[in-house]
Amino acid sequence: MGKFELYQDKGKQYRFRLKASNGQSILASEGYTTKAACENGISSVKTNASDDKRYERLVAKDKSPYFNLKASNGQVIGTSEMYSSNSAMENGITSVKTNAPKASIDDLT
Repeated sequence: MGKFELYQDKGKQYRFRLKASNGQSILASEGYTTKAACENGISSVKTNASDDKRYERLVAKDKSPYFNLKASNGQVIGTSEMYSSNSAMENGITSVKTNAPKASIDDLT
């Protein structure tokens, strides 16, 4: 079962990362100024993860595929790591769809 890790970065911004059951990070948030806003971001990931239309499939400058998960208002709520291939990226999307809805929250703050 996957889990969200909620933490503060060096700049005191709140962030989360979704980790698969194998411990691999599969989605990371941008920084939030408050813990409550970060928790809302986690809720939004749980709500939107199962909808394939919410995934924006992209290619980085170095040609590495990656994806953003967007909320219904179009705002990015999570970004994946860079992948070596499109099939690896699609596996990452499947992993978010599988893990996010029921993932526990590990509050590291």
